[in-house]
Amino acid sequence: MMLSDVMEDYLKAIYQLQRGTDDRIKTSEIAEELDVTSPTVTSMLDKLEERGLVDREKYRGVTLTDEGETVALEVVRHHRLLEAYLTEHLDYDWSEVHAEADRLEHHISEDFEARVADALGEPDVDPHGSPIPSADLEPPERPDGESIAEFEEGDTVVVEEVADRDPEILSYLADHGVEPGVELEILEVAPFGMVTARSSDADEPVSLPDRVAHHVRVARPPELEQ
Repeated sequence: MMLSDVMEDYLKAIYQLQRGTDDRIKTSEIAEELDVTSPTVTSMLDKLEERGLVDREKYRGVTLTDEGETVALEVVRHHRLLEAYLTEHLDYDWSEVHAEADRLEHHISEDFEARVADALGEPDVDPHGSPIPSADLEPPERPDGESIAEFEEGDTVVVEEVADRDPEILSYLADHGVEPGVELEILEVAPFGMVTARSSDADEPVSLPDRVAHHVRVARPPELEQ
């Protein structure tokens, strides 16, 4: 089945919005994710439904069909492998790779994908900590972490995943040592959402405004879990 780049973008967006929820995805959510109008989304969903890639219920939203999920997983795999390759082999900063991978993900062959994965050693996650679907396109398990804003003062957490879409936020986090695998001690959680934390690798604490904290998913270190 030949799909346009835009169709694949919609399927990928729905897949990402479905992560961590059993609810159907609303037209307005897709419009916000892709920065398009709701009528534009409705028109595209008509096309995807005709091809059997989404299941729609009036006034309740959409979910991916099995076929739609397979397409989305392949695009996500391409995207995250490309991000990893760009950072590890071409010296891209992790704040630059999302947009570059967005442009390339629709246009690589399966042979190229396999060679990239082999060159990287078949990684489980991309540079931002997001899980990479396997070659057989089984949906990866989502890490158990949640927003750092959900934790309390005095908690020790490990960064699991950082949202990859905002280059400014990624640069800010990298400058302050907030990356996947880094341990953080939460020093303060302000009523208005500001989280102050200290990285195990940094001398100075970092302040994470609510908008930034929302992008950082963390979990308790295994040795601290009850």
